[in-house]
Amino acid sequence: MNIKQKLLQNHCLEQIKLLYQTDDTGAKKYTERFLHLIEQYHAVFGGEEGGIRIFSAPGRTELGGNHTDHQRGHVLAAAVNLDIIAAVKKTDANIIQIKSDGYKMITVDLSHLEPVKEEEGTTLSLIKGIAASFLHMGYDIKGFDAVVSSDVLKGSGLSSSAAFEVLIGTILNGLFCGNQESAVKIAQIGQYAENVFFGKPCGLMDQMASSVGSFVAIDFKDNENPVVEKISFDFANVNHALCIVDTGGNHADLTPDYASVTAEMKSVAQFFGKEVLSEIKEEDIYQNISALRQKCKDRAVLRAIHFFSDDKRAVKEAEALKKNDFEAFKRHIVASGLSSFTCLQNVYSTANPQEQGLSLALALCQKILGQKGAYRVHGGGFAGTIQAFVPTEMLAHFQKEMENAFGIGKCHVLSVRPLGGTEIK
Repeated sequence: MNIKQKLLQNHCLEQIKLLYQTDDTGAKKYTERFLHLIEQYHAVFGGEEGGIRIFSAPGRTELGGNHTDHQRGHVLAAAVNLDIIAAVKKTDANIIQIKSDGYKMITVDLSHLEPVKEEEGTTLSLIKGIAASFLHMGYDIKGFDAVVSSDVLKGSGLSSSAAFEVLIGTILNGLFCGNQESAVKIAQIGQYAENVFFGKPCGLMDQMASSVGSFVAIDFKDNENPVVEKISFDFANVNHALCIVDTGGNHADLTPDYASVTAEMKSVAQFFGKEVLSEIKEEDIYQNISALRQKCKDRAVLRAIHFFSDDKRAVKEAEALKKNDFEAFKRHIVASGLSSFTCLQNVYSTANPQEQGLSLALALCQKILGQKGAYRVHGGGFAGTIQAFVPTEMLAHFQKEMENAFGIGKCHVLSVRPLGGTEIK
């Protein structure tokens, strides 16, 4: 039975319904997406249908712990039903070839997998880093051909790069390792590739949420060995929609804004001779607040206050989900958003205070949802997207009002995906 025939079998349709949190009609539409991908594979690589396999890795959304990960705190994240998919076939060559929609073919020679400075920041470097990791672990990695397609929204804070890393790791794990490596290990491999080969000193939250799936709580106290807990909460049964609203606006370089958050938090930790805020106690802040104001300035103190409150809040959010208390979860989300606005201050850039799309979107959320939903800045902040949990009976009105303000197609309705990187079979 070839892959096209498998995709039309009931067990595949049930897997697709679970992955994308959809019904029979939706599953058939997703199946058409996979069938189209297979046609693209043949158009690029030719060959017979036998041996083609389908893999998927989801985007992710941050739910709790806004700017807590780089201080080795707690976070809560979730996989979403937007993903990157690949049609893949093993080859006899020692070369990986990947063709993504709208991009040139990427070719990786598995006999040359050392980091190259000139390749930093490229997709090629990520593939090399992931393949190198599997080889270093002793696996006999060989070549494959793949066609890749993505509906993970770029620039939305849903982390398309982490999804791609998890996709490649899941493919190699499935093709050559008998799926022996865990979802946590695949996430760590993705982070290694991004740190060492891609040249970006990222944390582990994005890769972990994409790889593990569902809701995932992470404690980064031991950065080398984070504590990861998957939370099996059925979001489909709480009669709320997860919305990501793209506020648009000026997406100028916000690196100085992001860097200031980390630098100011660390300046408070360094006041006490420590590297990050999780190494000190919250009461240390209040007992030394006058001296901290003089040494580190007020905004740094406020950002430290935010860290401790949102760090605890991420834990409370996870506990609320484990207790199936979605109302408590929403209250923590709103409190996190308020702390981000007033203490963390990452809702708009002080370099361009006239542009406050995130502030406007949050004000509209407050007006539309009142006490019935929840909303907060999404991800790093300063520009981009907000996140909202909207009661299903209010969804149409919410989406209409948001798109009136920010444009058609700017309010994205998502679901929480219960599985991370996976093979459709």
